[in-house]
Amino acid sequence: MRSATRALGLLLLCFSVDITNGNATEKTLTVQEAVATALAYHPTLRIGTTAIEAAQARVRQQIAGYLPRGAYTYAFNRRQQPLSSAVSGVQVGQQPRAIAQIYNYNSTNFTMSQLLFDFGRTLDNIRAASASVEASAADLETTRQTVIVNAKQAYYGLLSSQHLLRVAEETLRQNRQHLENAEARFEVGVAPRFDVTQAQVQVSTAELDLVTARNNVALGQDTLLIAMGVNEPFDFLLVDGPDHRLVTIDDEGVVQQAYLSRSELHSLRAQQQAATRQTSSLQKQMLPSLSGNAQYNWTGRDYPLQQGWILGVLLTVPLFDDILTVAQVSEAQANLRNLEAQEDNLKQQIALEVRRSLLEVRRAEQSIRVSEQTVIHARENLNLAEGRYSAGVGNIIEVTDAQVSFSSARANAIQAVYSHKTALAQFERALGRSLD
Repeated sequence: MRSATRALGLLLLCFSVDITNGNATEKTLTVQEAVATALAYHPTLRIGTTAIEAAQARVRQQIAGYLPRGAYTYAFNRRQQPLSSAVSGVQVGQQPRAIAQIYNYNSTNFTMSQLLFDFGRTLDNIRAASASVEASAADLETTRQTVIVNAKQAYYGLLSSQHLLRVAEETLRQNRQHLENAEARFEVGVAPRFDVTQAQVQVSTAELDLVTARNNVALGQDTLLIAMGVNEPFDFLLVDGPDHRLVTIDDEGVVQQAYLSRSELHSLRAQQQAATRQTSSLQKQMLPSLSGNAQYNWTGRDYPLQQGWILGVLLTVPLFDDILTVAQVSEAQANLRNLEAQEDNLKQQIALEVRRSLLEVRRAEQSIRVSEQTVIHARENLNLAEGRYSAGVGNIIEVTDAQVSFSSARANAIQAVYSHKTALAQFERALGRSLD
């Protein structure tokens, strides 16, 4: 965590900007920098990386099946045997009882074995392990895309909360101004007491909304830090503005593009390949295997020890493992069918996710256009209501209703912009690639 903290501090220092004529700097963070930080330090990516390392180690384990194996052993024993047995003597006729003898016995062996032929069973195991590496790499890419979209969502969510906080502050300021106007008109006798109490209610409501907005900002800051994989105080400024970009999306073929790009499908297909190779390896367990063996040894009671060697070929034919092997093959085949069914189910989920996220992008685009016009009309309506009230031809209800409508319109416009940004990020995740 200390290394992540230092790296984050360096990253933020690199992107700090001068805001007080060089006397002080304000740390800033763009959405691209937030994503880069998340990709560098999020713990889920480290989990995926270690999974790949473990899968690569399993490949090396299977490759070792083709390499020669050797061992060196040394054994020392103190034995007690009859003298005739100890010297390999032969007794003829009735002899006196053999005298036991105690002596030391040394045995040193150097052995080697080499697989010669197993009908490709070891090769199938190697290919199955290699396919597992591909599946782990695809899983890491899935995690990477999830980290990216989570970082973007948290970033845009915090930006939206910060803008909504400014709206809440401005709304409270305007309501307090309305309260002052109502109190002034009441004091001179041109407005009833109701206008004052109505304005006070609106001020209290605005204060509660401000508390909620501040809480949302604090929660958004923590959410963004977690999405970036760090756990330090939030002391930088988000610089992405509320502007939005409209992208051209070809509705035709987006589902097929997702089928080609989604790493989850790549992972399942790699797992299917691994399961196929594993099934083949299990089936070949019922076939014989051939290996070569060599041994050189030194044995005897006293040094120098007697030397000897053995060379041979070992043919192993399974005899009573059919039931176990057939059951293992059946399990592997069932696992393969399970993976194929998972692929079909995932394709359906991807198609729904792509279409749903595309519809959300379209809805967000329309919401932006509508909310922009709504803000203009609500601003005009508030100006008219305030003018009528100042001229004495309107009432406080018109002003408060217009104020509520204007604040709501501004909040909806902000949410529409960042909902569109978030929808684009989710669409990229559903598509499995960036739109840039």
